[in-house]
Amino acid sequence: MTRTGFLRQELTADVRYDETRGGRTHAHQGRFWVDGDRVDYLDDLGFRAYGEFKDDELHHAGYVMKRG
Repeated sequence: MTRTGFLRQELTADVRYDETRGGRTHAHQGRFWVDGDRVDYLDDLGFRAYGEFKDDELHHAGYVMKRG
């Protein structure tokens, strides 16, 4: 989650993710893949995105998240 809690992601063992944005639960859901420090997302509507793990943080879409 971000420091402010605006963006939260749950990455599950079955390679699915569920994202909450601005209090809107299930704002984005889909699959993800991790390759080294990079995580790629494909949401259920076909939108693609990516993020990068740096130390204990996930950088994604202009946000910085830490484990909650």
